[in-house]
Amino acid sequence: MIRSFILAMALTGVSTLALADEVQIAVAANFSAPIKLIAADFEKDTGHKAVIATGSTGSFYAQIKNGAPFEVFLAADDETPAKLETEGKTVAGTRFTYAIGKLVLWSAKPGFVDAKGEVLKKGEFSHLALANPKTAPYGTAGMETLKKLGLFDSLQAKIVQGENISQTQQFVASGNAELGFVALSQVWKDGKLTSGSSWLVPAEWYSPIKQDAVVLANGKGKPAAEALIKYLKSDKAKAVIKSFGYEL
Repeated sequence: MIRSFILAMALTGVSTLALADEVQIAVAANFSAPIKLIAADFEKDTGHKAVIATGSTGSFYAQIKNGAPFEVFLAADDETPAKLETEGKTVAGTRFTYAIGKLVLWSAKPGFVDAKGEVLKKGEFSHLALANPKTAPYGTAGMETLKKLGLFDSLQAKIVQGENISQTQQFVASGNAELGFVALSQVWKDGKLTSGSSWLVPAEWYSPIKQDAVVLANGKGKPAAEALIKYLKSDKAKAVIKSFGYEL
């Protein structure tokens, strides 16, 4: 019995050690593909493991305010991390812009979206996917683009709204929407479109999508959280981020 107790205590110690080397991160849905590659390199290079949850920035904000155990937040904007900072929910001095996102009008069908986005003016489609502007910055950017083109009112009835940018991309990929506004990173890799057809929306048509990362209060003093923020600034991580079409 004593040996069993000692063994149990030893296993508990190992478990505690493993938890100390993990970092719980909340990641904006548009960054789900890059973070998987970065997390794999991060674990290989540092020994720390990143436990990833993806979703909309607005939803994560509410979860963090309600005590979710996240230690690092990679948002789809710069406003939400800044707001959390003023509310005392972050570690001071850790916030920085890890990527600048780009908006693209995309269809899973080759040739459906033209190089100038004229397909929007023609309106020869039944559904246009757009992320919820209240919780997803890319949704806001899409709405701003439609208003810039003077098409928001005429196309409003055709808009199908995704909870986040990941669900929005799925609407288009599945064919439930013929086209939609998504993050370039979702359909771009190593300098080329992964599938379908697209139009890169001029950056001056929507508010800059500066995506900030920050260590949350739960990550204060935790080596894995500090190491991840440092790793995101490394040349290796930056190369991955740029390969998905982001600016730095």
